[in-house]
Amino acid sequence: MRLPGRRASNALGLLACLGLLGYAWYAQGALALDPCPLCIFQRVGIALTGIAFLLAVVHDPRGWGARIHGVLIALPALATLGVAARHVWIQHQPPGSVPSCGATLDYMLELFPLADVIRKVLAGSGECAAVSWRFLGLSMPAWVAVAAAGLLALAIWANFLQPSSRRSMSR
Repeated sequence: MRLPGRRASNALGLLACLGLLGYAWYAQGALALDPCPLCIFQRVGIALTGIAFLLAVVHDPRGWGARIHGVLIALPALATLGVAARHVWIQHQPPGSVPSCGATLDYMLELFPLADVIRKVLAGSGECAAVSWRFLGLSMPAWVAVAAAGLLALAIWANFLQPSSRRSMSR
């Protein structure tokens, strides 16, 4: 069995990001699970990771170009992993130790500078501590952390460890 080349691996990462975002929108629309501010940050991170995978698919770089794309994919994947880990940590705090629900993200973006909004959102609030969905015992942010770690591993494998897809296609 032949492993997929760099372009196919990056396309797989793009499809995974699209699938994650698609399920998030399904959960919001069909399951009526409104995203908290940390969930929205995780969606942005997955979207940026998907865009970076898309650029790698379109460019299909070799050598240092592939490594640069690997880093460009890894940065939002790492940020998403960090936000998801923070979200899971907030969800595991004892009741009453997380501040009550605050202003909506839209409202905070209207009033405060972006740096202050990011700081407030990462501090977490009541809506971020609530667990309203589980699959196999893990909350949605825990699954996002798993997915972000997988996307990070795929980015490293595809863009640092894989031979060029142009070369592997000629074999």
